[in-house]
Amino acid sequence: MSDRPYREWREYPVIAGGRTYQVATKPGVISHGRADAAAHLLAEHVLVNEGETIVHLNCGNGLAGAASRIAGKAGTVVLADRNVLSVEATRRTLAANGLAAVAVVAGHGASAIPGDLLADVVTIRIPQERVAILQLLASAFSRLRRGGSCYIAGATNEGINTAARTMETLFGNAVVLARDSSHRVIRAVKRTDDASTDGEKGHEYLEPDAFHEQHAELRGEPYTFYSRPGVFSWDHVDEATVILAEAMRVERGERVLDLGCGSGILGIVASGLSGGGPLTMVDVDTEAVRSAHRSAVANDVTNFRTCASDIAGAVLDERFDVVVTNPPFHVGKATDLSVPMQFIGDAWEVLSPGGRLLLVANRTLPYENAIRHRFGAVESLHDGPRFKVLSAVRGSSAS
Repeated sequence: MSDRPYREWREYPVIAGGRTYQVATKPGVISHGRADAAAHLLAEHVLVNEGETIVHLNCGNGLAGAASRIAGKAGTVVLADRNVLSVEATRRTLAANGLAAVAVVAGHGASAIPGDLLADVVTIRIPQERVAILQLLASAFSRLRRGGSCYIAGATNEGINTAARTMETLFGNAVVLARDSSHRVIRAVKRTDDASTDGEKGHEYLEPDAFHEQHAELRGEPYTFYSRPGVFSWDHVDEATVILAEAMRVERGERVLDLGCGSGILGIVASGLSGGGPLTMVDVDTEAVRSAHRSAVANDVTNFRTCASDIAGAVLDERFDVVVTNPPFHVGKATDLSVPMQFIGDAWEVLSPGGRLLLVANRTLPYENAIRHRFGAVESLHDGPRFKVLSAVRGSSAS
């Protein structure tokens, strides 16, 4: 089970507006293995005048950013994405097209845009989460000059209809420029400095430090967790996480890695079981990393750290006694089992001999053979009607 295919980047050509661009991709990147129609629509239909400032939010693979710099001859170009894998894809796409002096930032919305920068154009490749869309649209409005344009693109099943209605509420206008099957690109112009978001669901989360607070009792202990829109299960503690929290076995002093931590629930519970042993929480989403950090502080966890990471990529040279994980199996709307399979592979890589993997998953997902291949054996700790908890121990020999 080599990790080479997952870690290996490649480039492929995309024609937009009569020009050919090289786009970087690998497993885990949005639209890997297929064209991203939303990014293509932005690359073809965003109008940028020479020397203008353009900001790309939720920039994905960076295609729209490359097009705005090459075809549009934009002056200042800033690209931002909360997903650090998208940030790396964007950097590689820009480099593959010979573009330098373009800012690429890991972060969400206006908080990721440098200083007091004002833009002539803002583009958004919409995320799926409704409140996250609202956050990005509000960020676009706040960072646009009067007369500037905001462009959004996405598919019907990604929420483009809702995004269009929200855009029209904020900007007072929204026009569909083009369609590609179920995808659309829509433009709005900022005609006033005032926008009302009070009637929009989730408006209370527009400030970058506004977190959703949730309370839960796990293993008989009360916890408080914080999360941001777009983080997995951001507005409730999901059933699978509860099941693993109740089933996990952690000894005092053990080093714990929460792989794909979300708001940090599993890692924080494991930290309590370890008696405050070292806890590391990693996630590809910078908003999840921020959420996990705040959750740890709220629960008086002191011996911890958080970092953004493509699975365990940021900690592959470290060793842990326990890895807890609820691995994702979707990238955008598409199922991509190469991602959870890499979670299993990375867990083996970072576990010390005798270290344990504790994994929760939908009951129908076929992880047992992958775990046996890497670890040699797999144990079922829970087999319910919807979810299962699997455990494996790393031996001393290489796999």
